[in-house]
Amino acid sequence: MTNFPEYQGPEKIVIRRYSDFVWLRDRLFEKYKGIFIPPIPEKSAVEKFRFSAEFIEMRRQALDVFVNRIASHHELRQSEDLRTFLQAEEETMERLRSHETGIFKKPSDLMQIFKDVQSKVSDVVLGKEKPVEESDAEYEKLKRYIFELENHLAEAQKHAYRLVKRHRELGQSLSDFGKAVKLLGASEGNALGKAFSELGMKSEILSVKLQKEAQELLMSFEEPLKDYVRAVQSIKATIAERANAFRRQCELAETMKLKEINLDKLMLIRSDKVAEAEREYHELKAESEQATKTFETIVKLMNEEIGRFQEQKTLDMGIAFHEFAKGQARLANGIADAWRSLLPKLEACSSSQ
Repeated sequence: MTNFPEYQGPEKIVIRRYSDFVWLRDRLFEKYKGIFIPPIPEKSAVEKFRFSAEFIEMRRQALDVFVNRIASHHELRQSEDLRTFLQAEEETMERLRSHETGIFKKPSDLMQIFKDVQSKVSDVVLGKEKPVEESDAEYEKLKRYIFELENHLAEAQKHAYRLVKRHRELGQSLSDFGKAVKLLGASEGNALGKAFSELGMKSEILSVKLQKEAQELLMSFEEPLKDYVRAVQSIKATIAERANAFRRQCELAETMKLKEINLDKLMLIRSDKVAEAEREYHELKAESEQATKTFETIVKLMNEEIGRFQEQKTLDMGIAFHEFAKGQARLANGIADAWRSLLPKLEACSSSQ
């Protein structure tokens, strides 16, 4: 649904496939060098999970975050590709996808580039490879920070998922325990049987609470952490683009020096190839100047982007951890209240013996 004020016409609802989001991400990555393109969630590699209600909802929310981040970015929101994505008919999107000539042909391509980037930049950071690279201490510090951030986020996300799993397992165990204790209570006809039945009912109620809290934990805590792991991978892709732009600039500068030396030699011997050499030199000079401009633009945009990323990360992580603490406190209080309410009846049974 499109309702941005700069988009003329009435509100419009369109249907989009996952591949349409991939198309938009790839187009933006190609056109906006230096800007951190928001990530999209990956497709499930396990077939049985691809159509589960939970997976579909998680992916829907993540794709919604992706579009909202683009729409809130002062540069990306002006993109014609975003306008097409938000307003075009399904047939138009299908045609655009089928004629896509960019570097990404399928969703796995960008993930492979991320892996290649990680390998190459890791080699540089660890000193295994010495390509032509910037000698900028602050930029080296930024790259190290990005790699460390990815590792820390991935570790936190892994343990967050373990918490989700633990909540679910405990919820299932309480449900099973509740059923067993209720059956035990049914076999007793006295106060003890009644106490057992109530214990079983409380266990089942707590089971529902735990399952609900596990889902909340998944969506409001584990998923945001996973999203930021993907965001860091997008930053690493931009780091690779900056490295390529710097390398290209250096290569053209070196080639220009050689062309200039060759041109001077041809002029000294008054060769008939001077005119052609001059043309090649001026073409190369224009290409070199453009490469320098591209690199400088990427540097400028990255400096702006990293500040914006840090601000947004602080906000989003603050919300995620606050929701986590609030949920755990709510769950702990609910469990304590439920067990506490049973104590008088269980104490009465134990003291009557």
